[in-house]
Amino acid sequence: MRFREIKKQSQKKTQLKSKEPTVNYAGYVDRIKAFITDMFMIYAPILYLMAYVVMNGKDDFQSSDLAPLVGVSIYGLIYAVLLSKFGQTPGKKAYTIKVVDSKTYKNISFFRALFRFVAFLFSATILIGILLPFYRKDKRALHDLLSGTSVIVIKR
Repeated sequence: MRFREIKKQSQKKTQLKSKEPTVNYAGYVDRIKAFITDMFMIYAPILYLMAYVVMNGKDDFQSSDLAPLVGVSIYGLIYAVLLSKFGQTPGKKAYTIKVVDSKTYKNISFFRALFRFVAFLFSATILIGILLPFYRKDKRALHDLLSGTSVIVIKR
């Protein structure tokens, strides 16, 4: 009789586990491709507009200490707005990946997306944060761990 109770409990546990959503985490190569796409689609036009519309050309832009910081800040704000509203940037959309909360798998807030961007800048400077996905099953980088997000593959 005791064996039957144990068997029923284990069957209930497997039924509960099967109700959890199955998640495919985005590969590192797709994440890099999406990042490069975003650099060309969002960041490059910002730098171009700043250098040739706001300033008097590339020489003024290169000699300025404030201009690159303003460019990165504008890119960070656009990035955070896109992630909070759609969960994707144009590059992530091109490779069918999405940034979501790691527990609820829903879109993240604007401030959390902005924090994720700042954490990305930090993790990119120390390089360990960028290489971390190679050693984890869920392929989360340091900025994903700090912000509580995951990058998943979405179904078409």
